[in-house]
Amino acid sequence: MWRRHLTTAATSTRQLQEKKWDAIVIGGGHNGLTAAAYLARSGLSVAVLERRRIIGGAAVTEELIPGFKFSRCSYLQSLLRPSVIKELELARHGLKFLKRNPASFTPCLDGRYLLLGPDKELNHSEISKFSKRDAEAYPRFLDPLLDSSPPETLAEVSSFNARMENKLEKSVFWAHCLRRALAMGQQELLDFMDLLLSPASKVLNNWFETDVLKATLGTDAVIGTTGNVNSPGSGYVLLHHVMGQTDGDRGIWSYVEGGMGSVSLAISRAAREAGATIITEAEVSKLMIDSSGRACGVCLASGTQVHSSVVLSNATPYRTFTEFVPHDVLPDDFLRAIKNSDYSSATTKINVAVDRLPQFKCCKISSPDSGPQHMGTIHIVSESMHEINSACQDYMNGIPSRRPIIEMTIPSVLDKTISPPGKHVINLFIQYTPYTPVDGSWEDTTYRKSFAERCFNLVEEYAPGFHSSVIGYDMLTPPDLEREIGLTGGNIFHGAMGLDSLFLMRPVKRWSNYRTPLRGLYLCGSGAHPGGGVMGAPGRNAANVAIRDLKQQS
Repeated sequence: MWRRHLTTAATSTRQLQEKKWDAIVIGGGHNGLTAAAYLARSGLSVAVLERRRIIGGAAVTEELIPGFKFSRCSYLQSLLRPSVIKELELARHGLKFLKRNPASFTPCLDGRYLLLGPDKELNHSEISKFSKRDAEAYPRFLDPLLDSSPPETLAEVSSFNARMENKLEKSVFWAHCLRRALAMGQQELLDFMDLLLSPASKVLNNWFETDVLKATLGTDAVIGTTGNVNSPGSGYVLLHHVMGQTDGDRGIWSYVEGGMGSVSLAISRAAREAGATIITEAEVSKLMIDSSGRACGVCLASGTQVHSSVVLSNATPYRTFTEFVPHDVLPDDFLRAIKNSDYSSATTKINVAVDRLPQFKCCKISSPDSGPQHMGTIHIVSESMHEINSACQDYMNGIPSRRPIIEMTIPSVLDKTISPPGKHVINLFIQYTPYTPVDGSWEDTTYRKSFAERCFNLVEEYAPGFHSSVIGYDMLTPPDLEREIGLTGGNIFHGAMGLDSLFLMRPVKRWSNYRTPLRGLYLCGSGAHPGGGVMGAPGRNAANVAIRDLKQQS
């Protein structure tokens, strides 16, 4: 086994050095793999270099406890763009979605609960238990424009034809946006702008009167962020998390058979089929720059030099520009803006193996079999927006939330491939946890265990017996997410999704079109438009921009 590993590594090194590649992709996360697939499909020679022993980045499946396969970071699918699924034929490459119905369950300590899902009659009946008015006012969501590159003016153009093509492309984009705005009508447009710019609390308070409904929806406005439901712009985060679809069904989040690593695996199969080369345990240390000031390849930590015409980085903007690119080649204002972007995180993920399903006392039943309450996202400590804000206030004071907000999912209820019979995989997505707590350290084993116990005890309040069902667990705090997955600051979006970091401002103003101040270097990860989540859109869009640029150069 040891000898085979060395032979494989040596073969990969020779393979990388044998030629000049058309494109090198740094990072084998789902966006990097998506970019590689589109680049290879256009006829380019492409190599993907992944630092870890497995591909997938944050969309990865790992067997951390024997017999239990965890979606270690990302854990649900809905945002993966239909264009990517269709164009890369991901179903043919093994991607299978498991739709959740109901999609949401919020238990209450007073014995009530709220179930929500795609069934309109169920939603009306469930919400009516709390408010007839709210049952009638349950929201409709808008379909944002995600599949187009931002209308950024080209920072550099090589010819008159290129300038004219760029202006035409942007004119078409803006004309499309204008048509969409006019079609919406004034009231709908104002409602959309209100959602985009307002705190989620304002939007939800305008729509609803029931605390548990507002809190259930409000968790989507803060998930993965450091803000609370009163933070300006949290309405957009709410939109970002509920705008997805599964197989054409709007707003439906699904599990992926085999875990989220199956998304990356399917994309990698499409990329390999198109001719891309994917190499693991190939850590990039820096970019190489030729005498004209253009990126011309990468140097690996092993010292191996890999030459290419262009480089696409699936790493975070911070890592890309402060670790890979020599500082003296970037404009000061650009580098300053990258360094001062918000990469903070309040997220911790705990992956749990259990020997039985949790039994929620509000359901007043006890059965080893799964029920509707186990199918979707289970919202723990989400009975009011006040609870969310209190948890966030602890974080602002520098300590992990005393009563953290927990999103629990049990994918093994629908996916029988990820756990032994009768046992289950549970994901706990938790907020809020500071990167550097003032009352301890995540490097302290006792401190880490204490926080995990706090989370298990909270679940126990709603589902007695949960704590004793735990076989084992894996915990990723913000520093762990940074170290293990490469997420700067532990931020799952590669950078905050605030209004100052979206669309034309992502990653920084004047550079939202996937190109960078270093010619030949492109951003293809979640730090680029349209942002975080398992979308594939940044990878697809960046690849198309790079392909166009390479054609103009040839």
